[in-house]
Amino acid sequence: MKEHTIKLAILKTLSTGDFISGEELGEQLGVSRAAISKHIKGIQDWGIDIFRVQGKGYQLSQPLQLLDESILKASLNAPVELIPIIDSTNQYLLDRVNELESGSVCIAEYQAKGRGRRGREWVSPFGSNLYMSMFWRLDAGMAAAMGLSLVVGVAIVEALEKLGLNGVKLKWPNDLYYQDRKLAGILVEMSGQAGGAANLVIGMGMNLMMSEQTEGITQPWASLAEVADKEHIDRNQLAITMINTLNNALNDYEIYGMSGFVERWNRLDNFLGRPIKLIMGPREITGIAKGINEQGAVLLETENGVESFIGGEISLRGTES
Repeated sequence: MKEHTIKLAILKTLSTGDFISGEELGEQLGVSRAAISKHIKGIQDWGIDIFRVQGKGYQLSQPLQLLDESILKASLNAPVELIPIIDSTNQYLLDRVNELESGSVCIAEYQAKGRGRRGREWVSPFGSNLYMSMFWRLDAGMAAAMGLSLVVGVAIVEALEKLGLNGVKLKWPNDLYYQDRKLAGILVEMSGQAGGAANLVIGMGMNLMMSEQTEGITQPWASLAEVADKEHIDRNQLAITMINTLNNALNDYEIYGMSGFVERWNRLDNFLGRPIKLIMGPREITGIAKGINEQGAVLLETENGVESFIGGEISLRGTES
């Protein structure tokens, strides 16, 4: 973290969107103009566009709202830690499960090694998105965690709705979609022993203002700015609402299980009533999506009737998953 102090200070100064010269930045931070130039290059490696105009100085391509740990802590009952630069928020919590309070949260501005489901990389440019993980101790054990990513998805969409952001849907088992494009991904990782409590780390990465030129994006994606129909999204308020809503949903899940979420999930199913294919290894099943059941399985109406499946990847029939 210490090695990033100057870069983060530069970003805070530039976050208004105004021009500022390398000389001014150097004077403020007690370093040379050459050092500022080097730090600017490092910031650009985080995926941030910074312009340099002769005679004016440096400027961000668009204003940047940084997350503020003091605002987050003042508005949350849950322990929250903001680590601007991190390898992975999920891994940070996984490494500390024995010392964390249930409901503890880690938030970052940039993940160097963000990951998604099935070991895929999650592209994580600085400040453009929201990267968040929550630790939860599930006393009912690992078997009770089946379908937890569905519960998390419901909570995140309901949090967006509380903020007036409507039209976001769910893709079984762990993605948020907007207009048939991926908006956010959920990754639940767990550890524990048979007969004991399950230690769960619930990660979520959401595109907020992702540049169309972002490297590493290989599938159609959506940004929350489209849903909001505006450039500015209050990232601190978004994080606070998501954390509070997720905390409430997980408490509900401990009491009611999946039965309390089936209707809530089906209301938000992006593929409900649509022809889809389910890919399970070398096997492909086609049918009409019929939502989920109380086990968290996806329901497909096939030529054999309505069947349930607990694994695989789904997509609209005739498209890639």
